[in-house]
Amino acid sequence: MEPNPSENQKQLGALIHLSTFSKFFFPFGNFLVPLILWSFNKDKSFVDEHGRQAINFQLSILVYSLVIGLICIPFFLIFATDFISLVEAIEHTVDHVSVNNATNLSGFVILFSIVALLLFGLFLFELYAVISATMKAARGELYQYPLSIPFIKTNIKNQSTHEHSN
Repeated sequence: MEPNPSENQKQLGALIHLSTFSKFFFPFGNFLVPLILWSFNKDKSFVDEHGRQAINFQLSILVYSLVIGLICIPFFLIFATDFISLVEAIEHTVDHVSVNNATNLSGFVILFSIVALLLFGLFLFELYAVISATMKAARGELYQYPLSIPFIKTNIKNQSTHEHSN
């Protein structure tokens, strides 16, 4: 890793992190745009490291979102049977809906609230981490995303170990 990255490298590193927000404009933009920027600039070690970190973090966010979804499937299936019976009960008693029918619906409300809270928390975490990474790259510093799964090998740990031994 070069001791002092150029201004161009700092801007490219920051742009790679910011480009992950392109997912709000087109599907899989958070993977495609950083991947394209990174692959054209892999020869610069500073940009290479930031590209690896950004892709790893986006893949990690995808895995965490899928895990949240998979955890919810059994609960959804349990509540789906209750929901079907609730719809049937409402059809047969259109004039008179009991408290029991409303309590069956509470399971869906609770499940939806928990999932929404988890996904919103994941969104805020991603927002914070990407902005932090962008600021670090713009200053010419390395950044390791918290809770990022290393799908692509990075050199940030090796770099910090070499710095301590020198």
